[in-house]
Amino acid sequence: MIRIKKLLPVFLLLGSTAALAQQTLPIAVNLQKTYTKGTRTQAGAPGKNYWQNTASYAIKVNFDPKTRLLSGSVGIDYFNNSPDSLKRVQFKLYPNLYQKGVARQSTISPADLTDGVHITSFSVNSQPLDSTHRRINGTNMTLRVTPIAPKQQVHFDISYSYTLNKGSHIRTGQIDTGAFFVAYFFPRVAVYDDIDGWNDYPYTGSQEFYNDFCHFSAEITVPGDYKVWATGDLKNADDVFDPRIVKRIAGAGQSDNITDIISEADIKAGDITKKAPTHTWKFEADSVTDFVFATSNHYLWKASSLVVDPKTGRRTRVDAVFNPSHKDYYDVVDYARKTVEVMSYKFPKWPFPYQHETVFDGLDQMEYPMMVNDNPLEDKTDAITLTDHEIFHTMFPFYMGINETKYGWMDEGWATIGEWLVSPEIDHSIVDPYGVAAVEQTAGQEVDMPVMTLTPALIGAAGFTDSYPKPAMAYLYVKDMLGDDLFNKALHYYIAQWHGKHPMPYDFFNCMNTGAGINMNWFWKAWFFDNGVTDLGIGKVSATGNSYSVIINKVGSKPIPVNLTVYYADGSTQLVHKSIAVWQGGNTSAKVDFAAKKAVKKLVLGTTYDPDSNKKDNIWTNAANH
Repeated sequence: MIRIKKLLPVFLLLGSTAALAQQTLPIAVNLQKTYTKGTRTQAGAPGKNYWQNTASYAIKVNFDPKTRLLSGSVGIDYFNNSPDSLKRVQFKLYPNLYQKGVARQSTISPADLTDGVHITSFSVNSQPLDSTHRRINGTNMTLRVTPIAPKQQVHFDISYSYTLNKGSHIRTGQIDTGAFFVAYFFPRVAVYDDIDGWNDYPYTGSQEFYNDFCHFSAEITVPGDYKVWATGDLKNADDVFDPRIVKRIAGAGQSDNITDIISEADIKAGDITKKAPTHTWKFEADSVTDFVFATSNHYLWKASSLVVDPKTGRRTRVDAVFNPSHKDYYDVVDYARKTVEVMSYKFPKWPFPYQHETVFDGLDQMEYPMMVNDNPLEDKTDAITLTDHEIFHTMFPFYMGINETKYGWMDEGWATIGEWLVSPEIDHSIVDPYGVAAVEQTAGQEVDMPVMTLTPALIGAAGFTDSYPKPAMAYLYVKDMLGDDLFNKALHYYIAQWHGKHPMPYDFFNCMNTGAGINMNWFWKAWFFDNGVTDLGIGKVSATGNSYSVIINKVGSKPIPVNLTVYYADGSTQLVHKSIAVWQGGNTSAKVDFAAKKAVKKLVLGTTYDPDSNKKDNIWTNAANH
C-alpha cells in the first residue's frame, strides 16, 4: 500500500496564520466575555486574569458491606480565588440520583430508591447551621452564607450518610456480595468558574461531571478482611497489609514484570490483611478532580509498572483488581500497561501524569482519576478497546479539567480516537470502527445536531455521535492533515496551557491554531458548528496509459479525507490519499492523480474512518479489465 502524505503541500494549501486571520468562529456572548474580562485569550492560553477555585477535602467514612450504609464526615477548606463575593455556595450530592422523586434520565429499580443523602450536621467556620440555610433539589444543594470575599477561605464540616445502591448500577454500587465500587460518595462544592459562575446543572445519570482540582485525604473504614483501592496513594500499607503484601506492592512499583500482589492462594489462606475487626485505609491525592474507592474481600490483584517519563525516570504502577472467576480479566493488566506506555510515548506522547492506574472489575465502563470501573468482557478485542478507552480519559477530562457536563465531546472524542489508535498497538489485528456506522446512518437527519450543541441538549443518537465518533474523526483528520510532528506540537501546546485548569471549546480550537501556527477555523466551523453530511463521490475518471486522473466530488458539506483504493486485476491494492486540506477554501471537487502499476480493475472510495452517507457513487469499475 502507498500512503501519500507530505507536510509541505499542507502548508501551501493552508497558508499562514496571518493570511487567514479573518476566519473566525461564531461564539456565544457569555464565552466572548471571557476575553473582555481577560480570563482567557483568543490565542488559546489562559488570560492574565484567569482564576479557578480549589478546596482541600478531609474525608472520613465507614462502609458496611452488609447493609451498604456509608456514613461519615467531610471537612472542606474552600478557597475563593474568584474576583466575586459568593453569597451562596453550591454543593453536589451525587448519591441523590437514587433519591425517591428525583428527576433523572436513567432507569432505577424501585428497590434501589432511597431517601438520599441524610445530613446530620453542617457547620461553616465551626458555626452550626440548621437546615433552613440550605435547600436541596435533587443532586444540587444550595447553601446561603455570609458573603465569601475574593481571596477568602471558608471551612465547612458536614456529617452525613446514605445507602449505596445494590442494583441499578450507574457508575457506582454493589458488584457482588463481596465487592463494591463507591463513587460520588461525599458532598462536594460545585465548580464556580469565569463562564457560568456556579455549575447548577443537576446530575441526572446521563451527562457526566465537572469538578475543581482539589487535595483529598481520605480515611475509609471497612471490615478487616476487605481491601481498599482508591484514587491517590495508600499512606498506611504497613498498618493494614501483611508485610509480604507490602513488599510485593513496593516491588511491583519498580518492576516491568507482572507481580501477583494478591493471588488465589492468598485468598484461600485468608492472611492478606492484618487480623482485626476493621481497618482504616488512608489515602492522599493532590490536584485531582475527584476521589473514589473500591473494596472487596475476594478479588485478585495483578500489578506492573513502567517508566513513563524517561527524563526523570518516573514510573507509573498499573493494577488489575478482579474476581478470579472472570478469566478474561487475567490479561487486563497487560492491556492497561500497554495503554499507559502508548499514551506516554506515542499518542498523545505525553508522560502519563499519575503515579498509578487501577482497573477494577465492576459493572460499568467508567473512568475516574487513577481508576476505572470496567465490566468483564469475554471478547479480547472488546476488552482491549474498553481498557484503553477508559484509561485514555486520564488525560481528558482529568488532567485537563474539562466540563463534561456541557462539553462531552471534549473528553469522549479524545478517548475514542485514543481507542482507535492505541488498540492496534496492543493487538495489531484490531480495526475498531467504533461509532462510524452511527454517523453514516444519522447524518443530515433531524436528530443530527452540531457537535457544539451543549451535551444536556442532545437527544437520541446525537447524544452518542456528537460526543464520541464525530469529534474523534475531527481530531484524526487534523492529525492526518498536519502530520504527527506538527499535530503533537499543537496538542502539546493545548495540554501545557490547560492541564490542571478548565478549558472551554474555544481554548482548544485556539490553542491548536496557535500551536500549529495555522488557522484551521475553516475546518473547526464546518465540523463542529455546522450541520451537514459527509458524502464524497467518484466523478470523472480519465486514463492516459498508466496515468490516471480521478475527480472526487464533495457532495456533502462536511470535509473528510480522500482515500481512494486502487484494486488491480491481480488482486493487489494501492491507497491514494489526500487530507482534508483539499477542501479548504470551499472546494467542491478535488483531482487525484496516480500512476497505475498494473491493470486497474476498479476504484473504491473510503476507508474505516471515512463515514459516507451515500456509498453508491464510491465505486468505479474499469470495464476494460473487469
